Amino acid sequence: MKPKLKRVFQCQSCGYISPKWIGKCPDCGAWNSFVEEVIEAESISKKAETARLKTLEDIQPVPISSIKITLSDRLSTGISELDRVLGGGVVRGSLVLIGGDPGIGKSTLLLQATDNLAKKYGRVLYVSGEESLTQIKLRAERLGAISENILLLSETLVEKILDWASEEELNALVVDSIQTVYTEEAMSAPGSVSQIRESATKFINFAKQKGIPVFLIGHVTKEGAIAGPRVLEHLVDTVLYFEGDRGYAYRILRSVKNRFGPTNEIGVFEMTGTGLIEVENPSLIFLSEHSQNSGSAITATIEGTRAILTEIQALVAPSNFGMPRRNFIGVDYQRVNLLVAVLEKRGRINLAGADIFVNVVGGLKITEPSSDLAVISAIVSSFRDIPLHEGMVIFGEVGLSGEIRAISQTEMRLKEASRIGMKHAIIPKSNLERLKEKFNLKIKGVGSINELIEIIGS
Repeated sequence: MKPKLKRVFQCQSCGYISPKWIGKCPDCGAWNSFVEEVIEAESISKKAETARLKTLEDIQPVPISSIKITLSDRLSTGISELDRVLGGGVVRGSLVLIGGDPGIGKSTLLLQATDNLAKKYGRVLYVSGEESLTQIKLRAERLGAISENILLLSETLVEKILDWASEEELNALVVDSIQTVYTEEAMSAPGSVSQIRESATKFINFAKQKGIPVFLIGHVTKEGAIAGPRVLEHLVDTVLYFEGDRGYAYRILRSVKNRFGPTNEIGVFEMTGTGLIEVENPSLIFLSEHSQNSGSAITATIEGTRAILTEIQALVAPSNFGMPRRNFIGVDYQRVNLLVAVLEKRGRINLAGADIFVNVVGGLKITEPSSDLAVISAIVSSFRDIPLHEGMVIFGEVGLSGEIRAISQTEMRLKEASRIGMKHAIIPKSNLERLKEKFNLKIKGVGSINELIEIIGS
């Protein structure tokens, strides 16, 4: 008997189901995101019942004290920056989702990691639904990733992939990409919400049952989020974003979710003709072309478990238009607008008729408020055309009343600044009073932006 089919309209952003097409999703607010899909009527309840019975038969609860954790539960990818972001290596039986813009280097990174895993642990399966085996071989030759233990498969049907993977003794599985594969249990087209969710669920079950780490490559939308429903990110164990501008040679791998390690950790790579090269000292890279001109300030930001020094540049010029332009790259737009308002109100600096441009050098994106003081310093330096002291690092949070608030991990930032060779530091006064260690830096504490403006003027 053929299963009953039902036609519905499903939001491709969040998975919301509607019996008819509507312009705006009532759940996530996305416009024109509904696509007609065909599903099996009453299939959801049957699958749930089958899964429940299977769970009762195969899985039994065990005392937490009887579970043993060993170091062998993690596999080193041979790329220290990738291992850092993963929390010390990839965990056996985990599902890792890597997203990024087209051509940013996702396939290159995983092919290099696949080569290292194959040489160290044994067979690794690389499945591609986008490229032919010849294309992958050409890239592998360019990267020097030629190993007998790397098995290539060009297939898009999930059932065939898992059947073949179950027959082999694998140590890892790479799927490029989750948007191109499909399962026969879902009636919709590849890349749709139903297909992505069902396919990801099958890979999760395979990873947990076999104890094999699975890497999934995901496409991103125009907004920079991984394409498909948000439930995909909830299903997997780790979500990594590969960021970077094609105009720069550097790439940043950022962890936004990790069940086995810290979040907000980053790894820095340099894209070359022979693949991705690890950048072990990002601070030196971001400051390699620092010039001692007005409008330039160096700050120390915390990314995961390490401090990174980077340069913030500002350009303030008289506006030739009725509406002054504001363009900020690498920093939060609303945050900088707030700082400009504080400068005008509390610092008595007239910026209402000026164009203001702010840029974080190297393509790094700073989200923490500790960069407030450096942004203000760069804007004031450019406005008055006064360069800051050479070898000066600045960090601190600015409040709406113009006060400088304390920040966390001050000593870690000062250690990195001292190691790089900085000579001066401007930090919040409250942080200076609580310092326990001594650093090879001339440190000044400021309590308000007016004190900072006086230091810049001197």
